[in-house]
Amino acid sequence: MTESLRIAYSPCPNDTFVFDAWAHGRVPGAPALDVTFADIDITNGIAERGPAASDLDVLKVSYAVLPYVLDEYALLPCGGALGRGCGPLVLTREPGVDLTGKTVAVPSEKSTAYLLFRLWAADTLTGGGVGEIVVLPFDQIMPAVRDGKVDAGLVIHEARFTYQNYGLHRLADMGEHWEATTGLPIPLGAIIARRSLGTEALRSLADAARASVRMAWDDPEASRPYVLEHAQEMDPAVADQHIGLYVNEFTADLGEDGYAAVRGLLTRAAAEGLVPALRPGALSFP
Repeated sequence: MTESLRIAYSPCPNDTFVFDAWAHGRVPGAPALDVTFADIDITNGIAERGPAASDLDVLKVSYAVLPYVLDEYALLPCGGALGRGCGPLVLTREPGVDLTGKTVAVPSEKSTAYLLFRLWAADTLTGGGVGEIVVLPFDQIMPAVRDGKVDAGLVIHEARFTYQNYGLHRLADMGEHWEATTGLPIPLGAIIARRSLGTEALRSLADAARASVRMAWDDPEASRPYVLEHAQEMDPAVADQHIGLYVNEFTADLGEDGYAAVRGLLTRAAAEGLVPALRPGALSFP
């Protein structure tokens, strides 16, 4: 591949850590990257509209959006976010709130976080469903809960480490519920690429992403300027915690457990009528 690849991922520390070496031309033989930073709610929408509506070749999206996009995009077996102990949290101003009929802010209605929340709510809210769902950028959710604009918030990323600063309480951990009921790691964010790039190109992308991850692990300080430049004034210690939690063995290779987690999430969600069923072989990588 001689032309630059157009890629969109978030400015969050896990993404900038993973793609730093590749984005800065340090992965031997990898195509150059033309990077766009975008919140995952935006990239989910871009993926749903399809390659014909965008010039982006590679996207970081929610695993929850895969059933809608895998006809035209392939799931890369690396570069994304899965793990244990890293699930989204439901936060409230007071402990022990009953969410029945309450207003809940979420980062995206097509996010994996919201899908995990819906599965949790179906299992645990005995008095009926939640009330209104409000979509907010993830960095606005905790202030909205604190200020009483919503009754609860579904938070992701570094909010796991900072919600106490807002005086908030953890009502539930979606990841704990998922792991307890399935034994599988928690699927969060996926890397997808246009199938029209072709098998050889897709395999080279996966190789480049995997190499970039391993280079970041080998020399963590090399990525630090890039991470902190885009970390939205995040405390460097929080950025380090974020990377430590969301960049793990599944980032380098989904492996058997990773694929089982993705299939498990999307199969269960389809059975609940929350997403379309995956077609056979949809998750297979060329």
